Amino acid sequence: MATTPQARPAGPTATSERALGPDLARGFMLLFIALANSHYFLRGDVVRGGFPMDGSRLDSAVTWLIATFVDGRAFPMFGLLFGYGVAHIVRRNEALGPRGVRRLLWRRSLVLIVVGFLHAMLLFVGDILAAYGVLLLLGAWTVRWRARWLALLAAAFFALGLLPSADSLSISTDPPDASMLSPDLVTMFSERLVVQPLIILLGPIGFACPFLVGLLAGRARVLERPAEHRRLLTVTAVVGITVAVLGAQPVALMLAGVTDVPSQSTLELIGSLHDWSGVLGGFGYAALITLVAARLTGRTGRIIEAIRATGQRSMTCYLLQSVVWTAVFTPFLLDLSGTLTVTTTALLATATWAATVVVADQLRQHGRRGPFEVLVRRVTYGRR
Repeated sequence: MATTPQARPAGPTATSERALGPDLARGFMLLFIALANSHYFLRGDVVRGGFPMDGSRLDSAVTWLIATFVDGRAFPMFGLLFGYGVAHIVRRNEALGPRGVRRLLWRRSLVLIVVGFLHAMLLFVGDILAAYGVLLLLGAWTVRWRARWLALLAAAFFALGLLPSADSLSISTDPPDASMLSPDLVTMFSERLVVQPLIILLGPIGFACPFLVGLLAGRARVLERPAEHRRLLTVTAVVGITVAVLGAQPVALMLAGVTDVPSQSTLELIGSLHDWSGVLGGFGYAALITLVAARLTGRTGRIIEAIRATGQRSMTCYLLQSVVWTAVFTPFLLDLSGTLTVTTTALLATATWAATVVVADQLRQHGRRGPFEVLVRRVTYGRR
C-alpha cells in the first residue's frame, strides 16, 4: 500500500522574495533598541528612569527625545514584528498540520531561549530573546485561534498595561546593579543566574499584546500588502504615534528636568500612561515605515538596501550591539558608565547601529545570511 510522503517544512522565504516593509521596520527598530538599552548603563549622582539627572541642558534635551520617541516604543514594535513573522511561518507551513507547525515553532523557541540565556549570561542581562522564546513556546498554541479570540487576549494583556506603575521611574543614587555592571566574572554569573529567570518568565507578559496583534496583522499580510491596507496603516501611524508622543510628555518632561517630580501616586499614573501609549506608538512606527517602504519599493538606494539587510539579519545585529555595551561599560573592561553622558551614549548607540548596518550590507553583498540567522534556520528547519 502506497504511503503519502510526510510534508517537509517550507523553510524561510528567500531574501529576494521578502517584502520591503517588515525588513525595513526591523532595521530601523534596531536603532531604537540601541538607544533604549544603552542609557541604562549610566551612573550619576541621581538616576531616574535610567537617566542621570545631573547632566547638561543638551543631555536634558536628548533625555526628552529618547523618553518621548524611543523608551517603551521600540520593544512593542519588536513584538509586533515577531508575531508577524510567526504568522508568516505558520502560513508557509500549513501542510505540516497543527502538530507539525507547533513542533516547528517549538524548535524555533528553543534556539531563542538557549541563545538568549547565553547572551544574558555573557553579554547583556537585559536580553529579550529568551523571553520571546518562552512567549513563542506558549504562543504556539494560539497561532490557529480565531481572530476574535486573539484580539480579546491581546486586549486583556493591553489592559494590564493600564494598571498604575512607576517601577521604571524609581529614583536611585546607586549605580546600576551588579547584574548590569559586575565588578568581576564571579559576581556577573552569580547575579545574572538570579535575575535572568525572572526576566525570561515575566517578560512575555509585557510582550504578549504586540505579539498577538502581530499574529493578526500577519494573517492579513498587512505589512506585505500595504496598498490593500493603506487606510488601516495610515490611521494606525497617525493615531499611534500621536498618542505615544502625547502620552510620553508627563514622564519625558519630568526626566528632562522641565517639570518637578510629582507624588508617588501621580508617578504611578504617568508611568502607566507612558507604557500603554508606547505600545500604540510601536504599532504606529511599524505602520509608518511600511507606508514609506511602499513608496520606495522598486527604487531603493544603497542606504535603504543596507538598512533592509540589517532587518534581514536582525538577530545577529542585535547581539553585536551587546558586544559593544559589554566592552564599553563593564567595570573590568573599559568602565565608561560613569564617564559617558546621555548625549555621548546616544551617539555611541547610533554609531553602533550604523556599524551593524555596514556589517549587514557587507554580508548582503556577499550573499550571506547572518550567522545567528543560519543557526535559527538550521535548528528550526533542519537545513542550511
